[in-house]
Amino acid sequence: MAGAPRLSEFGTPLLTIDNGVLERNLALMARWTAERQLDLAPHGKTTMAPALWARLFDHGAAALTLATPWQAQLARSFGVEKIMLANTLVSPGGIDWISAELDGDPAFEFRSWVDGLDAVRILRQALAARGAVRPLEVIVELGGAGGRTGARTVDEAIAIARAVSAAPELRLVGAGGYEGALAHDRSASGLAAVRGYLRDLAQLHARLDRDGLYGTDLAVVTAGGSAYFDLVADELGALVDVDGARGIATRVVLRSGAYPIHDDGFYRSISPLDGAASDEPEHLESAMRAWVTIVSTPEPGLALFDAGKRDLPFDEGLPTAQLIRGRSDRDSARALDGAKVTALNDQHGFLRFPPAAAGELTVGTVLRLGLSHPCTAFDKWRLIPLIDDHTVTDPAVLDLVPTYF
Repeated sequence: MAGAPRLSEFGTPLLTIDNGVLERNLALMARWTAERQLDLAPHGKTTMAPALWARLFDHGAAALTLATPWQAQLARSFGVEKIMLANTLVSPGGIDWISAELDGDPAFEFRSWVDGLDAVRILRQALAARGAVRPLEVIVELGGAGGRTGARTVDEAIAIARAVSAAPELRLVGAGGYEGALAHDRSASGLAAVRGYLRDLAQLHARLDRDGLYGTDLAVVTAGGSAYFDLVADELGALVDVDGARGIATRVVLRSGAYPIHDDGFYRSISPLDGAASDEPEHLESAMRAWVTIVSTPEPGLALFDAGKRDLPFDEGLPTAQLIRGRSDRDSARALDGAKVTALNDQHGFLRFPPAAAGELTVGTVLRLGLSHPCTAFDKWRLIPLIDDHTVTDPAVLDLVPTYF
């Protein structure tokens, strides 16, 4: 720590990760899920940072969720042995590579999703053509009207499952989907839509078990983004049956991916472990911040800083101005009240502020910004400083975290 560089030695704009906050978030979610006997397979596409993936496994993650075959290839290159592809695998190259990996490494565990008969046909043909030795384990995906992918009804999902069950190249191991596509807030209607979907997913699992369609002794029911995992626990938690006392042995797997980083925007407002809706004794915190410098004050009440859409996320809300550090590392960090980021260009940000702040918001002033949506923050950076404490005036930089987008 004594020899670590300080953040003031780095130029701006800059995205940072707070090591202490990251560790607390990981520990909190690990405790929360363990108390409910849920498994975690966090979504790696949030950060695409293998150094951070390793910390997920250090805190008990059962697997890593990914979205595309190339993401799975990256994870394999870093030694990840358990992967869930939360997507339908249909590209011939991707199928061939996954099958070769499975045949070449008996310890490798991989599961993909299917949501239609066309997908089943494509998988069967590709696996048969390469003479696959190990069958591909698949999870039938249930969607919802107006949602994303997934069979639109339980009956449709059952038909897909029957096609999988009849395919020697495939093995049905679970049911799953993504409830976050059905709501975007914690309104009564939004929560009702999510709960209704999760109950349908539970019904699908029960029918798959009753009809003998599973090709495994341990079924997986998987759901859970980073917004409604409390509802997943409420509605699906009762399915957990590690010994198979009530039917097929069953694990419930959450795929939440944003919780290690969290944010000061969308997830702060909607997460069951943060915000006004949370009655939990501990809360997630944002581990990411941006640091920018004012480069122009062209008119009263307006400052332009050196970061924009190429540097900062904006799809789930603009950054928020949190504090100013001043022109030198001897200045104390001071709260920034009344200032608001109103727009982002490619590489400029617009900060509007009250006249009383004009004396402090001068050219050269460094600002700390809160951000919304880690998934579209990390993809803009190849190296991200890991700092010891974002609340101090000049944090120590402990490491640089590479990303692979």
